[in-house]
Amino acid sequence: MADAGGEAAGTGEPSEPPARVLRISQLDAFELDGALEQLVWSQFSQCFQHFTPGLLTPFEPELKALLQLLLWRFTVYSQSATAGQTLLRIRYRDAVSRSRRYRPMSRRQKLGLALCTVGERWLRERSHSLLLRLPADSYARAGRRAMGLLTGLARGASLLNFLRFLRRGRYPTLAERALGVRAEFSEPRAAAPRDVSFHYVNRELLWHGFAEFLIFLLPLVNTWKLKAAALALFSPPDAPSSSSSSSADDASEAANCKECGLCGEWPTMPHSIGCGHVFCYYCIKGHTIADMYFTCPRCGAEVSDVEPVKLPVELMDMRQD
Repeated sequence: MADAGGEAAGTGEPSEPPARVLRISQLDAFELDGALEQLVWSQFSQCFQHFTPGLLTPFEPELKALLQLLLWRFTVYSQSATAGQTLLRIRYRDAVSRSRRYRPMSRRQKLGLALCTVGERWLRERSHSLLLRLPADSYARAGRRAMGLLTGLARGASLLNFLRFLRRGRYPTLAERALGVRAEFSEPRAAAPRDVSFHYVNRELLWHGFAEFLIFLLPLVNTWKLKAAALALFSPPDAPSSSSSSSADDASEAANCKECGLCGEWPTMPHSIGCGHVFCYYCIKGHTIADMYFTCPRCGAEVSDVEPVKLPVELMDMRQD
C-alpha cells in the first residue's frame, strides 16, 4: 500500500522520476571543466618558466594526462561529479540501474569514463607524433590511414550522438552513452526553475554574440575614409563670391601648411599627396604603406603622389612675424 508521501510500500523509493537536467546546463559543465583544466595547466607550466624553453614540450601529453587524472581522482572518482557539474549542482548516476533512487556510478563506470576521456585525449595527441617518427614505408602509411579512418569514424559517431542528445536531452558524449551514466540534479531544489529568467539569458547571449562580431568587424573598417566621407558630405566647399577669394585661398593654404592633416602638429618634413593639405613625411608614408587606397582625412582626395611641399613655410612665418 502506498503512503501519502507517494512512495511505494516496502521500497522507500519515490514514485516520480527525477527531473531532467537542462541541455545547456550539461554543456556548461563541460565548458567549466575545460576552463579548469586550462587553468591548472597554465599554473603548472608557469612553474617551469625560468627553465630551458621547450623543456615540457616532449612530455606535454603525458603531463596533461597526469593532471587530468589528478582532477578525476578528487572529482569523479570521489564525488561522481566533475568540477563543473559540482558548480551547477549536477552529478552522475548509474543509468543502467532501473531504480528511481539515486545510485552513484560503479567503480567500473568511473574507470571507463577516465579511460574514454583522459586516455582518448592522450592517445590522440601522442599518436600524431608517434606516426610522424615512423619510417616512410608501406606499414607506416597503412597505420596513418587506419588512424585517420578510426578518427573519422569516432567523430562521426560523436556527431550523431550529439544530434540525438539535442533531441532527447540525455548522454551528451558517446562515452556516457556507452558506459550508461547520466547527469541528474544533486539537490531537489536544484531542479527548480532558474533564478534568472530566460529573457535575460537570451539578451545576454545576443549581446555577447554582437560584441564578438563588432570585435571582429571594427579592425576591418577604415575610419579615415569614413571621416573623410562624412566631412565631404556635411561640409561642402564654399564657392568664391568676392574679389578677396584669392587672398582667402592663400590664407587657408598657409594655415594648411602649419598643421599636419594626420597628427595635427607642425609638419616634420612636410609632404603632400596632391591636395591642398600637408602631412608629416613619416605620418603619410606609414599610412600609405598600410593602406594602398588611402585618402586625405580632410578632403577625401585620393593619393596621387607623395612629394615634398615646395612652399617656403619657414620664410613665410618669418615675414608674418
